[in-house]
Amino acid sequence: MLPLAQATEWQGCVLAYGHFSTIHPGHIRYLRHARSLGKQLVVALIGDGSAGQPNSYPFSQHERAEALGLLGIADLIVPLEGDDLAAAIRQLQPEMLVLGTELEGSARLEQPLALLRAQGGKVQFHAGDVQYASSELLNSTEQDLKRQRQVQFKAACRRQGLSRDDLLSSMQCWPNTRLIVLGDTIVDQYVACEAIGMSAEAPVVVVRELAKRNFIGAAAVVAAHIRSLGAQCDLVSVVGQDSTAELVQRELLAQGIGNGLTRDPSRPTTFKKRYVVENQKLFRVSRLEQHNLDSAIEEQVIAQLESLAPQAQGIVVSDFVYGVVTPMVLKVVADLAQRHGLMLFGDLQCSSQVGSISRFQHFSLLCPNERELRLALQDKDSGLENLSQLLLESTSCERLLVKLAAEGFIAYDRDSQGKLTSQPFPALSVNPLDVAGAGDSVLAVMATGLASGQAMMATAALACCMASLAVQTMGNTPIPAGALKANLEEVLEP
Repeated sequence: MLPLAQATEWQGCVLAYGHFSTIHPGHIRYLRHARSLGKQLVVALIGDGSAGQPNSYPFSQHERAEALGLLGIADLIVPLEGDDLAAAIRQLQPEMLVLGTELEGSARLEQPLALLRAQGGKVQFHAGDVQYASSELLNSTEQDLKRQRQVQFKAACRRQGLSRDDLLSSMQCWPNTRLIVLGDTIVDQYVACEAIGMSAEAPVVVVRELAKRNFIGAAAVVAAHIRSLGAQCDLVSVVGQDSTAELVQRELLAQGIGNGLTRDPSRPTTFKKRYVVENQKLFRVSRLEQHNLDSAIEEQVIAQLESLAPQAQGIVVSDFVYGVVTPMVLKVVADLAQRHGLMLFGDLQCSSQVGSISRFQHFSLLCPNERELRLALQDKDSGLENLSQLLLESTSCERLLVKLAAEGFIAYDRDSQGKLTSQPFPALSVNPLDVAGAGDSVLAVMATGLASGQAMMATAALACCMASLAVQTMGNTPIPAGALKANLEEVLEP
């Protein structure tokens, strides 16, 4: 960090600007984009506020500068007096000023931007490239990346005042928690194959089937995770009149999950078959129906919810948009939550379906991934911070967890004054075996922890460890509390 008055050799740079109170993947994307526009990147860092005013940010300017420096993206960080961007423009005479899209049209930037243009500089509003995959393994070894992410995780826990012993002890109240999981049930079949070669008749791969295994998925595996973590759980879902439904019932019985299944003869139990060669998925075949429940089936689902609600602390809605979570069912969920003081946890998966998580109103927690967040708000350009706040406002939800695939996730909470705070957590698994179902495991931990009275950031730290376990095996396998504790102890070892 160098005082602005001494930065005389940095004229003509690319200039970035912000407070960077909590650095998350959205900030990193923004800074990397700014870095790509020129040879030198300088970050003008907003100060801590004028004398006599309370600090607007959870960390001091010096602490924020240290965090920025550790990223290794900026060539120089200059501290500002307050938010005086004009002073930085006057001193540095940047060739390009890069600002977040949330600042476009801001009245307080009219004078600094006029000064920039008068000096011959240009401005670009950019949120950073949107990406749903990572290329980090091209530039670092797996061991180095794993070590870096563990350092990031420990730093996140320190910022939130979370110790290993505190996190472990907070799990002790999970067995006293009871949850209802509502949503679509899927059976995933994995078929292990051997690749024989290419067909002579058509350009397709020929494989020989070796073995197969079935896993319960969607809402059913969320329930299985919750039960495996030690909490009590009931599953309310709809299956068909077929042998696949019998398989689901046997699994629920074996795992001690309350059976709230309703049979619908008009649809098969949703079944997805994946063909795998040496841990690489070739393709998937799905057998499903997506129409909404008819009134008679819908009434049975509602009756199950009304029967179970008085004994529960919360309802987890795992909606794969296959017709189970109808508008009427969702209305009943809201009524039950108000009547019995239940917490509501929501996740909606729309990778190959049409849906929007914005239909979940007044929930305790929503868990979209970035693509679902952007689809819900019909916005492909804005920064993550701005989008997250918009979703919270439009849904009137209390908390938010935005999943970012290989970049981990960002947890949003409110303090005692209602002010929104955020904390990014990294993806601890560098080279996952199977990412399908990782979001289900995160939802299970978040619901279990919050419903038991655990704080948001402590629960998010445990969910981060849970996700790293879930992606280490092929197929949806419930993670027991003991395995989660062991993983946490390993990651946070002194």
